[in-house]
Amino acid sequence: MCISCGCDASRPESHHHHDGEYDSDPHTLRVETELLAKNDRLAAGNRGLFGNAGVFVLNLVSSPGSGKTTLLERTLAEIGTRLRFAVLEGDQQTSRDADRIAASGVPVRQINTGAGCHLDAHMVGHAVEAFALELLDVLMIENVGNLVCPAGFDLGEDHKVVLLTVTEGEDKPLKYPQMFRAATLMLINKTDLLPYVDFDLERCRTFARQINPGIEILEISCRSGMGLEGWYAWLQAGVRQKRAGDQGATGCV
Repeated sequence: MCISCGCDASRPESHHHHDGEYDSDPHTLRVETELLAKNDRLAAGNRGLFGNAGVFVLNLVSSPGSGKTTLLERTLAEIGTRLRFAVLEGDQQTSRDADRIAASGVPVRQINTGAGCHLDAHMVGHAVEAFALELLDVLMIENVGNLVCPAGFDLGEDHKVVLLTVTEGEDKPLKYPQMFRAATLMLINKTDLLPYVDFDLERCRTFARQINPGIEILEISCRSGMGLEGWYAWLQAGVRQKRAGDQGATGCV
């Protein structure tokens, strides 16, 4: 069994398919269903906690190396005086990313999952005990780098934000549809590298909307700063709507 989510890792046809679309050992399916049901209950508790505190919560997901931590560093540096942030950092090992965020002076907690491939609602619920949530505007959760497992685990967030880089290929939404279907916003990062890579922006947008017609898409570069004002505006709109009690779409285009 997969140590993180109960999937039968020895059976490729069933590993990480949590939607019951396959014929498998009933015991395996029951374990997976019970595990996800427990996670959903804990996520609902987290969501209530965040809602009562009025904090806007984002679950940042991507492949390893897509720039989640760099995006956080730049966001905190450029609008950290406008919004009050805290950050949860998820990795299998080390506190390297949390150390980078801590240098900004923003409250941060590291969650190490060991062999686990994603964060879950239980981990997040315990980690946020270290924060005064009522004093925050935004809680950023940087998930473990993985486009598979984090898609199926609700943490109690308002939105999943998926980062895709131009070095990965424009077909990622087709290859990992569950993640892009679960996301509200796709950030296409490292656009400063477009002159040097074979990446078709229009095909990427088309593929993403084929999987998720409502997904919002922003093109950014954390290196050059291109497009980041749109990201900051999206964040600020989300905070305003959360304070107003509306957890729906931010309205960013």
